[in-house]
Amino acid sequence: MSARFRNVDRSTPLLLPVDMRSWVPEDDLVHFVLAAVETVSLPCFRVNHRGTGSAQYPPRMMLALLIYCYANGLFGSRRIERATYRDIAIRYLTGDLHPDHDTICKFRRENFAAVSEAFLQVLKLAGEMELLRVGTISVDGTKLKANASKFRSVRYDRICELERQLELDIAELMRQAEQADCCDAEDGQSLPDELAHREKLRERMGEARRKLEQRAAARAEAEREDYERKLRERDKRPPNRCGAKPKPPRAEPRPEEQINLTDEDSGIMRRSKRSEYQQAYNAQAAVDADGSQLVLHSHVSTNASDAGELESSVDGVTEKAGKPSAVLADSGYVDAEVFDRLQQGGTEPYVPPSREAASKSRKYEFRPHQAMAPKKLKDPRLIHMREKLQTDTGRALYARRKQTVEPVFGIIKHAMGFRQFLLRGTAKVTGEWELVCLGYNVKRLFNLANA
Repeated sequence: MSARFRNVDRSTPLLLPVDMRSWVPEDDLVHFVLAAVETVSLPCFRVNHRGTGSAQYPPRMMLALLIYCYANGLFGSRRIERATYRDIAIRYLTGDLHPDHDTICKFRRENFAAVSEAFLQVLKLAGEMELLRVGTISVDGTKLKANASKFRSVRYDRICELERQLELDIAELMRQAEQADCCDAEDGQSLPDELAHREKLRERMGEARRKLEQRAAARAEAEREDYERKLRERDKRPPNRCGAKPKPPRAEPRPEEQINLTDEDSGIMRRSKRSEYQQAYNAQAAVDADGSQLVLHSHVSTNASDAGELESSVDGVTEKAGKPSAVLADSGYVDAEVFDRLQQGGTEPYVPPSREAASKSRKYEFRPHQAMAPKKLKDPRLIHMREKLQTDTGRALYARRKQTVEPVFGIIKHAMGFRQFLLRGTAKVTGEWELVCLGYNVKRLFNLANA
């Protein structure tokens, strides 16, 4: 009895034209993405209105291509270009067009306003589908690698040393060049190249030094109001109880301050005390904690600490989706002044004033337990916050935090595979992070609608 196999014929052409719609299932994500992008207004896109040159790719098609690829873990422009030939759903999305990687990268870099508009339209669509009602939100941050090496970071004191050394090297090369001209030396041709290289390096060091000095001056200006307030409070106290005089803001950079020569806005950060340092950004996200787990707001911080990011996250959610009634965050966001402003605005914060888990013993802890007394609090607002979180309602509400925002970061990093930014600079990285969150939202909303 002989085995029978189907005939595989790769040489005979098809008799009738192919209908690409028959290749993509009706319940595929690509249809949902195309429908969502149709709501984005054309003025949001940056296009060539003069009509010169070759015909442009439709901007909505290009935006849909980016969203669909990011939702499925394709981030590099060359990988996206290759997918327009190999992926049936992407080939259907583009209408069998194949934009090259330069066009894809340029469109992504210049159309972050359209990405923001699409992000807002997806949230509105979720509200119309009754899958999103803004109430309680969870806020957290995660470290994502920058498109730069940490070995390209230079300290301020080292920059000053390199500038002095380069000036000496340039002076020596100028002397050698003059001597070569007088003596008609044979090796004088290499001197101009070495001189140009050192002058270029000196310019880069000078630019890095000036940027560090500008940052220090801006930081001192921002801290001056608080410094003057402390001085006024000190003057009101009795002479024997006035305390030490507060230090004025430092207008020049500290010697250990660093700047990266590849991506000056990124910083050296680490995820935790047990993690390694890396050149990274602090990506923030505010997530709906009432069931949908949609990202309601995203932004990028250049500071390793989460302190100071809570209020901007709540304001971003208010602007895009509505005023949240409560916000959940970990102890890295503690700030009594911010708590007061949030409560005055109608949002109740639930933020532990200290790491309570560090003082609790676990039954099956594999590391040696170090008994730590709970942190003593003096501010009555922080004491009230601790008492609020110790109630049954506070514990039940705060338990949602780790069940909502942390899984979002896990999906983005592990399921989607986004672990490093491809662009450089705070503005471009912020746009790319919003595009990543948009891809996550589209996929999440599609799954919720078909659950």
